Amino acid sequence: MDKRLAKRHKRQVERAKTKAKETEPDLRTPEQIEADRLASQSNAGFGSGGKVAAPGAARHTGAGSNPGTVSSPRTGGA
Repeated sequence: MDKRLAKRHKRQVERAKTKAKETEPDLRTPEQIEADRLASQSNAGFGSGGKVAAPGAARHTGAGSNPGTVSSPRTGGA
């Protein structure tokens, strides 16, 4: 790594350290933690039948992005 890149990396690391947020301790009781864990497990498969969608499945949502629709060519009118 040359000097320029080393300096740039050093600056980026410094900035990241200053912007880093300190973690806060979990103030919930063990009973609350267990209840939250059970609640999140019971909702995990809701609506999807236990299947997980592909990471990029819902990305294409613009006009004309539906692969199931086929546009018909324009016919000559009056």
